[in-house]
Amino acid sequence: MTTPRLTALHVYPVKSLAGTAREESAVEPWGPAADRRWLLTTPDGAQLTQREHPRLALASAEPLPGDATGRNLGGGGVRVAAPGREPLLIDVPSPDRGTVAVRVWKTKVDAVPAAAAASEWFSGYLGTEVRLVHLDAPDRRRPIDPDFSRPGETVSFADGFPLLLTTVSSLDALNSLIAQGDHPDEGPLPMDRFRPGVVIEGTAPWAEDGWRRVRIGEITFRVAKPCGRCVVTTTDQRTAERGKEPLRTLARHRRFGDQLVFGQNLIPEGTGTLRRGDPFEVLES
Repeated sequence: MTTPRLTALHVYPVKSLAGTAREESAVEPWGPAADRRWLLTTPDGAQLTQREHPRLALASAEPLPGDATGRNLGGGGVRVAAPGREPLLIDVPSPDRGTVAVRVWKTKVDAVPAAAAASEWFSGYLGTEVRLVHLDAPDRRRPIDPDFSRPGETVSFADGFPLLLTTVSSLDALNSLIAQGDHPDEGPLPMDRFRPGVVIEGTAPWAEDGWRRVRIGEITFRVAKPCGRCVVTTTDQRTAERGKEPLRTLARHRRFGDQLVFGQNLIPEGTGTLRRGDPFEVLES
């Protein structure tokens, strides 16, 4: 077995759009810089994701470098692209635009609406009225579930935690189970089905079930809880078509209580920079 290391690093600037592979990424208390700072919502503020609109998998968002004012640094403007649409550059909206209330699951948070052209671009792509908003200020981050966090720990527009970790060996093991199941033609699945922030290689399959605290490069993380999976994992990220896997196999082999589990949610204990190739170490299990 190879020495455990960080083999892939991804950010998803707009929640539920295709992400961007990075060679390095700064980690802030609420997650990687530029990760899930933008969100699509219904006109009344409810989040929209691939759960409702699988075609979001075919749209992509790439972070733009910071502008002269520094306003775009650490999670700023984005370039979005999608089939049948001209790419669009979207600037960070000015705080002068005011805020609107949006809902991510049961949590309400204030966000700044993007320029009308950005919302119109996404509405045209999805064929329904949507709104794009930006989470602009640290004091507007969402609190993490107190059952798994410490006071003051927050997250951006990610589902629940700052960072999601998966491992190459566990995906290999899952694909072996899929090959033995009812829908072997749907495998092997690529890692993008699980939309991780960090991917680790060189560990034993499912070893992450026992981890409690880990170090990646210069940053330590608490392992908060396993990641419960949903219908998004059945969505082919290249075609937006849905199948049965991996949920069918996870239901048979990876059921933890009422959740089907793949990957672990992390909370950073400090800030720093992750780099692809960084060593990985389990500090507590």
